[in-house]
Formats: sequence, C-alpha cells, structure tokens
Amino acid sequence: MKRLWILAVLVLLSSSLLAQTQEETAVWKLEHQYWEYVKAVDLDGYRTLWHPNFVGWPQSSPEPARKNHITDWIKLHSDKGEQLQSYSLKQAASQFTDNVVVTHYWLTSVWGDKSATGSPQTVRITHTWMRVKDGWQIIGGMSAPVEKSAP
Repeated sequence: MKRLWILAVLVLLSSSLLAQTQEETAVWKLEHQYWEYVKAVDLDGYRTLWHPNFVGWPQSSPEPARKNHITDWIKLHSDKGEQLQSYSLKQAASQFTDNVVVTHYWLTSVWGDKSATGSPQTVRITHTWMRVKDGWQIIGGMSAPVEKSAP
C-alpha cells in the first residue's frame, strides 16, 4: 500500500513538472514572437502580447510605463531610421506558478540603419506572463543594460 501511495505521488509530481515545462515552452515561443514582431515593425501584432493592465519599466523610459506607451521604444528606433537587424535570446530562468510564467533572459540585438550597420548590445529582460482566455499576455516586465562582464 505504501509503495502504491509513493508511486501515485511520483506520477502526480511528474505530470505537474510536465505541465510546467509545456507552459514555459509556450511562453518562450511567445518571447521569440515578441522579437519577430519588433524586427518586422509589426506594432499591432506586438501590442497583442500585452495585457491591458500591464505596467513595467523598460530601460528606454525614466519611469514605469503602461500598455499605451509600450511601442514608444520601437518608434524611437524607427524615427532614427533604424530597424532590428538581428537578435539572439539566451534564457536565464523561467518559472511557472498557477496562471503566471516569469521569464528572465539576455537579449543581444543589432539595430541598423539603412546601410544595415550597427553594433550588438545586450540587455537583461524580465517578463511576467499571465494566462488569459486566449493564451498568454505580458502583465509586467523590466529591462536593463548588461555590464561588459556579464554574458
């Protein structure tokens, strides 16, 4: 009887970990979609990723911003004639709890002008994704530059 109980607990734990992995995997795919929207300058697509009650602190803003200002940083680049040329995402950590997934990663991006010149810059990004009826949306986040000694 004791072995059966232990087996049942192990099965429950395994299925819980599997669900966690599936939820986190779904959100990591959305993190990549986020950057594809930025690269394509698809502001409407980009806005679909953000919850109406979002508040976060992007490095481009001196104070926290809400959803109505979430594309300001992309517009700053495009107003200067720059576009995202390339990016790479390096996962640092993620955690699924209840209806939330928190992601932490380093993003190295190259923004270029019409001649496609630019130098790589790395930032640290944290997003908090909340499950909504149609999937996941970002409810909070923050970004900061990386010091040269970081990955």
